[in-house]
Amino acid sequence: MMDLREPVYGWGEAVRAVVDLVNDGSFPGAPPEAVLAPRGTRGEIVNVGHHEESNQPVYLVEFARGEGQGSPLVVGCLEVEIERVETGGTLA
Repeated sequence: MMDLREPVYGWGEAVRAVVDLVNDGSFPGAPPEAVLAPRGTRGEIVNVGHHEESNQPVYLVEFARGEGQGSPLVVGCLEVEIERVETGGTLA
């Protein structure tokens, strides 16, 4: 049994997408290949899980949407898809 890889980010941290986050077909209500969160979109980590086969953390990130675009989206992300945002504790 391999040791679990520790997550870099924690619950409640502000992050931003470093790539366009595209629906891989697993996000209900959006067509496959639809951009769920464009590069630069800010969000907050609401949960951290672990993908056993690849031994890597998976982050559930709630991304804010623009005014009039509906409620926030919660998207599963890998570490390479997000980066920490220094905001003084609030999402901007």
